[in-house]
Amino acid sequence: MANEGKAYIHAALALYYAGKEINEENLKKIVSALGVEVDEAKIKMLVAGMSEINLEEVLKTATAAPIAAAAAAPAAAPAAEESKEEAKKEEKEEESKEEEVDIGEGLSGLFGM
Repeated sequence: MANEGKAYIHAALALYYAGKEINEENLKKIVSALGVEVDEAKIKMLVAGMSEINLEEVLKTATAAPIAAAAAAPAAAPAAEESKEEAKKEEKEEESKEEEVDIGEGLSGLFGM
């Protein structure tokens, strides 16, 4: 199952939000209830990893980042529009330069003049 790892993480988050201890026994119960085969090694790694981080701080940072990005997006929009307009102008200038090619040059090369 490709999303098996997500089941373990979601189980840990469910325990956190329920105010329960994130330990091997509790994770096994939840993962098993989800219908996912319990992998002892994954459970142990997750419990060890969770003991090394401050989950509350991680969740605050994770929820604040999208809000900050959304607030910055409208400010960046006018600059993006300006750069698009400049790119279009440059394309038009290049196209007009290509159209101004002297036909005589092409003919002289064709006839060896």
